[in-house]
Amino acid sequence: MILDGKQTAQTIRCELREQISEITKRGLRAPKLAIIIVGHNPASETYVANKMKACAEVGVEAERIAFESDVTEQQLIQEVQRLNTDPMVDGFIVQLPLPEHINESAVLSAIDFHKDVDGLTPANVGRTVQGLPSIVSATPRGIRELLARYAIRTEGKHVVVIGRSNIVGKPIAMLLMQRPYLSLPGMSAASLGDATVTICHSKTRDLASICRTADIIIVAAGCPKLLTADMVKEGVTVIDVGINRIDDPASPRGYRLVGDVDFEQVAPKAAYITPVPGGVGPMTIVSLLQNTLQAYTASMNQQQSA
Repeated sequence: MILDGKQTAQTIRCELREQISEITKRGLRAPKLAIIIVGHNPASETYVANKMKACAEVGVEAERIAFESDVTEQQLIQEVQRLNTDPMVDGFIVQLPLPEHINESAVLSAIDFHKDVDGLTPANVGRTVQGLPSIVSATPRGIRELLARYAIRTEGKHVVVIGRSNIVGKPIAMLLMQRPYLSLPGMSAASLGDATVTICHSKTRDLASICRTADIIIVAAGCPKLLTADMVKEGVTVIDVGINRIDDPASPRGYRLVGDVDFEQVAPKAAYITPVPGGVGPMTIVSLLQNTLQAYTASMNQQQSA
């Protein structure tokens, strides 16, 4: 079965639109997301445009804050600090990557974790690791949501994560191995965690034999068609986070997008599999919207109790 991230994300957007409509009907302001972008990276420009469009669809107010690529690290951190204290901004993100002269870690660490709707600050990552309420990184949250919406249980399952990035690999491993705290309608809390997780990476020996023991494989390695049919067992669930451009003279654009999974070969053996595009990507964007509403709700509750 195809795990349709595009359709699932659209369903969640409808839910968010209804929730935000109810908020504004009560005379309250809508949630607001700010997006900082540095330079003119074509991919980043596209990602930001998609996020702005998604905000408009659900009723989230969005602000694009652009800097030229020669902005200094200190200037960028000053803008982060300004947004930290702006009561009208519920959450914001710094679109990555940043120019080489800027320390990404320093910039992300300056973000107030209450407004960190990308879930990348040390505070939010640490709270996620400890199983405390946190803003979960958008892509891992989207993966978990997709599994939940298709009623794919993870407790007791062997999950292999290929990739150890701070954005996907590490946080999704933490989420699936710990005792979960997120419950969705129709799903018991226990079904969304308590997995046995193996993390693999570029130095892992005999990756194929490890993958063949997995009930669920999450691939986030940035390597086109890394996972092949001989590496998976029958009935596996495969989540492909990769998105890679490969040359294709037959395509009008001269290239096509593929994932980290050899989809055509692996799909016949899989019980569930995500396509590329249309799988994890749409779930990442809708998770950012969910995180923004979460930050807004927490902020409004704090103001009311003050």
